[in-house]
Amino acid sequence: MNDLGFRLAEHSDAPLLVRLRDGAARWMLERGIDQWKPGEMGEDHFRARMAEGEVWLAENGGRVVGGWELWWTDEAAWGVRPPDAGYVHRLMVDRAAAPRGAGRAMLAEAERRTAAAGRGWVRLDCVAGNLQLRGWYEAAGYTVVGEQPRKQGGKGSPYAVTLLEKKL
Repeated sequence: MNDLGFRLAEHSDAPLLVRLRDGAARWMLERGIDQWKPGEMGEDHFRARMAEGEVWLAENGGRVVGGWELWWTDEAAWGVRPPDAGYVHRLMVDRAAAPRGAGRAMLAEAERRTAAAGRGWVRLDCVAGNLQLRGWYEAAGYTVVGEQPRKQGGKGSPYAVTLLEKKL
């Protein structure tokens, strides 16, 4: 993964982020994974996240191959917490362009960025029924610490998520 570079997204990257997320959503649906749907999030979502937190892109050979959001709070899933963690959201990989291991490399970069901000934990969540993703996070050193049965995530109805965290 030495060829991957990381940079903060800019407002002009919003259309690219929408394409990345929609591509990841299509990949999930093709495999029967009920988590994301194409068209759920538009450019406004990513621009808002850039204003409120950090949105990162991964590049390989001059091409964007992935991205993620790094938040400094996540009350919808985790409730009110002390400022001790970074919260990873929307970890997305362009499966046609990303080298093998890019997802894990992006997660490691989010962990490095969180530690650099002086926070000792990385937290994230995934839809409770997505056992494949949960297993992937557990293999990366994350521990399941609970479930939020009624997360409000802008998708309309509340939905259950599994909460995972990793001590840095």
